[in-house]
Amino acid sequence: MPANGIERFFQISLLGMLACGYLAVVFSGHLDAPTTALAGAALGLRGLMMWGLARPRFSNRTVSLAALAYTVFYLVDYQFLSRDFLAATVHLVFFLASALVLTAGTNRQYSFLRMVAFLELLAASVLSANISFFLFLALFLVSSVAHMIASEIRRAAETAAGRNGPAATVRRLAAVTAFVSLGILATTAGLFFMLPRTARAAFQYLVSERLLLPGFSHEVRLGQIGEIQRQSTPLIHVRFAEGQPPALKWRGAALHRFDGRRWFNDFSGRQQVPVTGGQAWLADFAQIRRPGRRAHYEVHVRGSLADTLFFAGLPEFVQIDAPLLIRTLGGGYRLGYGSPAGARYSARSFLGGEPETAPEWTQISDEMRRQCTELPPMDPRIHDLVRRLTAAAGSDEQRARAIERHLSSQYGYTLELPARPPADPLADFLFERRRGHCEYFASSMAVMLRSAGIPSRVVTGFQSGIYNPISGWQVIRASDAHSWVEAFLGGRGWRIFDPTPPDPEARRLSFWSRWMLYADAAETFWQEWILGYDLSRQAVLADRMGQSGRSFSAVWLDRMKGLWDQAGEAVSKGPALLAPVIAAALAGLWLIGRRGRGWWIARRSWRRIQFGQVDGSDAVLLYRRMQAALDWRGYRKPSWMTPAEFARRLPAGELGVLVDEFTRGYNALRFGGEIGEAPRLVGLIEKLNRAASARS
Repeated sequence: MPANGIERFFQISLLGMLACGYLAVVFSGHLDAPTTALAGAALGLRGLMMWGLARPRFSNRTVSLAALAYTVFYLVDYQFLSRDFLAATVHLVFFLASALVLTAGTNRQYSFLRMVAFLELLAASVLSANISFFLFLALFLVSSVAHMIASEIRRAAETAAGRNGPAATVRRLAAVTAFVSLGILATTAGLFFMLPRTARAAFQYLVSERLLLPGFSHEVRLGQIGEIQRQSTPLIHVRFAEGQPPALKWRGAALHRFDGRRWFNDFSGRQQVPVTGGQAWLADFAQIRRPGRRAHYEVHVRGSLADTLFFAGLPEFVQIDAPLLIRTLGGGYRLGYGSPAGARYSARSFLGGEPETAPEWTQISDEMRRQCTELPPMDPRIHDLVRRLTAAAGSDEQRARAIERHLSSQYGYTLELPARPPADPLADFLFERRRGHCEYFASSMAVMLRSAGIPSRVVTGFQSGIYNPISGWQVIRASDAHSWVEAFLGGRGWRIFDPTPPDPEARRLSFWSRWMLYADAAETFWQEWILGYDLSRQAVLADRMGQSGRSFSAVWLDRMKGLWDQAGEAVSKGPALLAPVIAAALAGLWLIGRRGRGWWIARRSWRRIQFGQVDGSDAVLLYRRMQAALDWRGYRKPSWMTPAEFARRLPAGELGVLVDEFTRGYNALRFGGEIGEAPRLVGLIEKLNRAASARS
């Protein structure tokens, strides 16, 4: 790689463009691990090559053979590995881009690399809706502006060298890059907030969701909720109108049928709930008028949760941008279609009173009773355990409480699953492992209730989550996923039971968790004010800016007036005390300015010497640099001693040899005018610094 400043600036800016495009795609979550590792290794090796730390040689023949071999592998990838045309094509493009990154050395190849970086960023703009994309977009903008300017100067430098030296050229390049980039960012930000988007989600429907979390639709297999709980990804954000919310369960899907390994529903009993003007009533007039505690809240659900809506308590009213809602047989609500952007809605729920005050919680059809009491072939020990636990119970509720109490007190909580799935998961949990997560506890209780003749179902949803005081939103993460039981008790309707014991490994918020709250607040701001920016947000922003401006102006004027009054009072009452303070401040500024100016002049002279622009007077500066390296080790030269005498008094060894050699070069440069000694003296100073550091 060329070592001059302009060429290095050109290479660094190009590498920055490639790195920003690559990282934008990686953080979108749509790039697999092998491709991520390959492209990242290629970029890292390119950086080492640029700084001269690695010098691999790739012949054109080697690159051509590798490209030909991967073309064959592309067919294997498409047929047997990825089994998807788009994924296999992405792998091919990244492989060819990595090969080009390692071998590019001509202007035409650099043009291809610029195109690759732009296409990566364009792909990330479609795939990503996170704030990380904005960060990499800003960095890509800075790198591309720098590269554009460096390309022009590099082209001009091929015919004429700069008159002021490469160091000054690099400084001007950096200054112009920063100025142009900030100007573009400021202009686009202003246009963005002045012109809200009306089709902001046009491209997001072209890309299907990469991962839909199971367990919140019409089916869940034993173990799936536990796998979700291992993650800490935020999935739902809730903001209550009354401030910090209480601890609530967020109900998603109620599953009625069980085959021994999975809970599921069929599609019978579904009802369509019309949405008129963006609003839908989910309860009748009598239920809405009942007294009790209620909550008003806003919910943002990620698209990875498919089309499920989550509510606390009994929902009465919802405001949502959808043509209709689907009410399932178990009282859950769905959109009927999934969206990568997820769902946003506001709701009011009834929290006070008993659940059976709603008709759907007090009635049960014959078909529902059949589904909620049927059992697959079971281990006979489960029936024996149920008879033993409920022998002394006189009612269905007492039997349910006895089963709930037994599970929560005699079994332990863990997310660890058996290495090999057992033939009967529930029997293995109840009689062998005796440890599991919420899904096993809820499934076991529901099956045991059915064994006792009590209709029951398993509900999937979330615990209350954690309140983020920075954003004001309740953050519900994947680790808050939960399962519990609803049992139909004669005369009392559906009641909620939760047999899962607390997690003994639950800890308080760590430093990393607290830092994640800041990251989540930034992400929430991005989703709410950037991706969700529209005319209503524009009006809110304008109103807030107006209020802030008026408040700031009033506070600023009051403070300035107070400071002015205090200054006038101090001058009128104590000029004798004020004068020494002003004099001391001026003296300090003069001293700092003098030393700062001397430091700046010395630094510029040192840079000039490093670039080969030397005269005889620079020998003094070089000798002072050498003295500074020795002073750090305690070898201080007295002012009355000549350089030659000082060199002879140093102890024998590496330092003594280097100082003696430096002294001869110093005399040749200062008194003999031998300019060629300067580069050797710079190298000796670097050796002295390394030797002094090694001896420390």
